[in-house]
Amino acid sequence: MDPVSENPSSFQPKRPALSWGVKIKRKLKSVAPFLGRFRPLVGQCCHQCTPESLGLKLLRNTPPLGFQNLTCVNETHTGYRGWLVRRVCCLLFVWGCEVHPSPAGDRRHRVHGSERVRQALVTACSPDETKAMELVTPEVRSPLDRLLVLTQTFISPCLLRLVSWMLLKVFSLMFCSVQINLNQLAALHRATQLKSPLVYVCVRQSSIDHILICLSLFCHNLRVPYTIYPAHVRQNWLRSILQRLGVVLLPEGSGSERDAEMDSLYSPVMTSFVGELLREGVALSVGICASGGHGGQWLARVHQAISDGLVADVSVVPVGISYDCLPRYFSHPQAGVMSALRFAVSLLKGDHRGSVRIHFAQAFSLKEMCESGKCRVDGGRPLQDLLLTTILHDRMDSIFSQKDVSWLLPLAVMPELSPADRQQTIALTLHLMFSSTASMAVMSTSLVCCLLLHKHRKGVRVSVLCRDICWLLEEVLFRNTDVGYGGSLVGLVHHALSLLRPYLLLAAAPPTGEPIIAPRPDPDSLLILSQHCDLLTHVFIHEAVGACAVSAMLSEVVGCGGGGDLEFDVVLGQEELTEKSLQLTHLLSPGFIPPCQTAHGFALDVVDSMVRCGVLVMEEVQKDTPVCDFMKKQGVLSWAVSDNPDQSSDSDCEEPDARSYKLSQPSQCPELLFFLCSLLSVRLRALCWALESLHYLPSPITERDCLSQLHAHLKNRAQLDKAHYESSSIDLVRMVLRTFIDLGVLIEDRQREDVYLDVSPLFFQCTYKEKLLQFFKQFMYN
Repeated sequence: MDPVSENPSSFQPKRPALSWGVKIKRKLKSVAPFLGRFRPLVGQCCHQCTPESLGLKLLRNTPPLGFQNLTCVNETHTGYRGWLVRRVCCLLFVWGCEVHPSPAGDRRHRVHGSERVRQALVTACSPDETKAMELVTPEVRSPLDRLLVLTQTFISPCLLRLVSWMLLKVFSLMFCSVQINLNQLAALHRATQLKSPLVYVCVRQSSIDHILICLSLFCHNLRVPYTIYPAHVRQNWLRSILQRLGVVLLPEGSGSERDAEMDSLYSPVMTSFVGELLREGVALSVGICASGGHGGQWLARVHQAISDGLVADVSVVPVGISYDCLPRYFSHPQAGVMSALRFAVSLLKGDHRGSVRIHFAQAFSLKEMCESGKCRVDGGRPLQDLLLTTILHDRMDSIFSQKDVSWLLPLAVMPELSPADRQQTIALTLHLMFSSTASMAVMSTSLVCCLLLHKHRKGVRVSVLCRDICWLLEEVLFRNTDVGYGGSLVGLVHHALSLLRPYLLLAAAPPTGEPIIAPRPDPDSLLILSQHCDLLTHVFIHEAVGACAVSAMLSEVVGCGGGGDLEFDVVLGQEELTEKSLQLTHLLSPGFIPPCQTAHGFALDVVDSMVRCGVLVMEEVQKDTPVCDFMKKQGVLSWAVSDNPDQSSDSDCEEPDARSYKLSQPSQCPELLFFLCSLLSVRLRALCWALESLHYLPSPITERDCLSQLHAHLKNRAQLDKAHYESSSIDLVRMVLRTFIDLGVLIEDRQREDVYLDVSPLFFQCTYKEKLLQFFKQFMYN
């Protein structure tokens, strides 16, 4: 465990970030420093899927080595001292870092000569054997050469040092600190001794995610990985530089990653290319899209290299990157040069800078995970089979199965994969999405945004906000999640509010003049504040699902249909509570629960977590006879129906009573319940609004047009509501569209050139549409 006080990321601004800075400090004199004094050990691999990797104890609970600010380079990082060294210490440090060269060599010929590429060429030309021999014609060679150029990617040591020096300078302007856990880097050094190539996997958040990973590894003498970057760069000079830095770009002419995958030659060439890279012993860096699962096909190619015998095993390292305030112009993976220039101008204006925390989780064996059989998603059923009978006919016979998420890796992507390998890749993608998200640290801005949006939406005094930050901090640490800050409470509040000030309203409360803070009610501010809350929804997902399930049951009891005054003095049955939790679990997006855990097991954990956090208490059922009184009043002890012990059975025993729960009696229980419900209400509200807007959509409509029009309808709905603009984000619209397709509300038609969507005739009927709407609304407390 690492003391918080040892974190060098202690925020003590030289000047107050607010005009009421002095008043804030006066109000906080009586507030104690952070109550959480230790950091949890995060990043350990799954004990169920990879027990052998966990047994290696690469990530040891040793005395903490502390944190390092990557951008803070001084003369102590070099082997020299002196006046001149202090001015060129960054250049000396970069030039002294170890670089593992990785020339391309004859890699292009090896990829071209692989059996997989040869078979793809024969299929791409024609089934006719005569055309299969005409592989030297320009019509065939041109598209192949366009792909083989990508295999010439390599890492130039001199260019890598120069760019790393420039990045250290740029990041020192962009961020106040880039923190790295030195214990996790020591675990990475131990992982390199296993002689297996390392594959770093992160969840895509911005276009600088992979840059931060590569720079962190370079500065600590670890092999810089080849980066899979799914962006189309048009400038030839920039493509040439990136290819010399180990960046694998999209082929020229491909607009998106899915467009490239539709090429029949792209997948075989890239699969052979990844296999050759791993055979050379280099490392890879892969990003996975949380909303659509894009990037999972690269994990399939890594696993294919193991199946082909090109490499014995691969060590996978989930990476969690947390931003205090994500740079606006780098918030999209497709951000280009103009975005970088605009952001450079904003730096010159003196905009506030956030911090970054990078967590490298423990490396685990990919071969062990795939061969253990614990991480699997096969046998899942479509979402409409799981929930439609429950929604429309009040039947519970289907909800205990697993949800099918085969859309994460469509059949059009890597069609050569067998069904078993495809299901294995989907399970691996889900597990790494969960592991990478679980490795992220909760930043100070996330805590402030979560409290302002989900607990104090109408405004809060600074002293009350600080008290709630201490409470929320302890709850986060209790759930084995790290935080990305340290220092005094005053410094933390100043730092977070200075970053969020453009999105907040500040006022002084009479008569003391204590600052009151509230989120701005405009759409842009609420959308940005809501983005900071996403990670805390993952942290509290058990409690959030449980709170929504409790709210649904309370609404049924009082017959208020999801709104009104709830009656809290109600006994809740465990079976019904588990069923409600399971229904809501099926509506969650991928990445909230690992595939090695069933949805039913997750729902059972939800009920237990509600008891642990104090929202529910177990209800003791009063009986006529005390449990400890074994003797009947007649003085006869009765054990079974039959006196013959050989004829006794379990059926002779009395069925154990099902557990029941009640809401805890303290006054803060409803407030905590509503706070937890609010975390998922953002998603549920988006589902309700989108369902109400379906009749505005033309039919049929392309998937892309449906996404844009549905997004416009949700923004208009939020404008009419004059609140809850965070429920109209484009990411939530993608989630809604996927949910409606899985539920059968929208029917896909893939027989044309594009994917067309049409509203199901079943939900043209107002009765069934209203039932589905009430199903969504029951989980919302208002």
